[in-house]
Amino acid sequence: MQEDYRLLLKPKIINSISGLSLLARVVVEGYLSGLNRSRRVGAGLEFSQYRGYEPGDDLRLLDWKMLARSGRYYIKQSEIDTHVSVKFIIDASKSMAYEEWGLSKLDYLKVLTASLAYLAQKQGDAIGLYALNDQQLTSLQPTVHKQHFNRFLHQLIDIQGEGKWPVTKTTLDKIHDRSRKELLFFITDMYEYEDELSGVLSALKTSRNEVVVLRLMGTKEMEFDYKGFVIFEDLETGTDIKVHAKEAKKVYLEGLTQQLADLENKLLSKGIGYQLFRLGQPIGEALHLFLKRRSTLL
Repeated sequence: MQEDYRLLLKPKIINSISGLSLLARVVVEGYLSGLNRSRRVGAGLEFSQYRGYEPGDDLRLLDWKMLARSGRYYIKQSEIDTHVSVKFIIDASKSMAYEEWGLSKLDYLKVLTASLAYLAQKQGDAIGLYALNDQQLTSLQPTVHKQHFNRFLHQLIDIQGEGKWPVTKTTLDKIHDRSRKELLFFITDMYEYEDELSGVLSALKTSRNEVVVLRLMGTKEMEFDYKGFVIFEDLETGTDIKVHAKEAKKVYLEGLTQQLADLENKLLSKGIGYQLFRLGQPIGEALHLFLKRRSTLL
């Protein structure tokens, strides 16, 4: 995968429609160019069968050439079978404002989400966006219209990290459609006080959908690369804690290693996909995970 795009990972570029759109396109096209050329990556490129139109079918799936030739309405059966509803659930709490080297978790999240959404749209999938904190809910219902991607990017750019993750689970009713097959991407740093995030993940998973957690962390968070006395601030509560880096490092890293392993095991035991990303890490692994999980729904 070409990684030149990482030179463009700057807040000014990420938080503009043209810049974020360019980043998403470069990331995805670079990734796809590395795949086997014979591999089918687009929805609706081949059609195995047709069926007659039925009330309630999406008119966009009508084969107009067949209509012109036969005077009858036919639906491209395989195109229906290969369309997926992809929903992105974004942790918009204030901890996502954490940054390293001028790049915040939220900035990186936007590039990651835009790239996945761009790839989903190329597959002919419907894309939806939901950003949550305890102050507001951003909601954009999935659709396959081409112009929908620009609206998706507008909503994505407008997301600000504020407050905490909501404790109540009532908002799930607005996000999760248990009657349909869906691919849900939950993008978060998994910063929680009790189990408000873990509880949501457990509630999202059903036998009809695929759920993938993309966890974002900074390099300093993972390596505890600090010296001397350091004051850490909880971005969501404003609480400060002063520690001596050398004394705290071993205990912190042991606790983090155990927490990461416990979380991954818990999610995988429930059939939930999981991938840890450091800020600035190449996004190709997320795109690969998308294609893999998407294929299980077809």
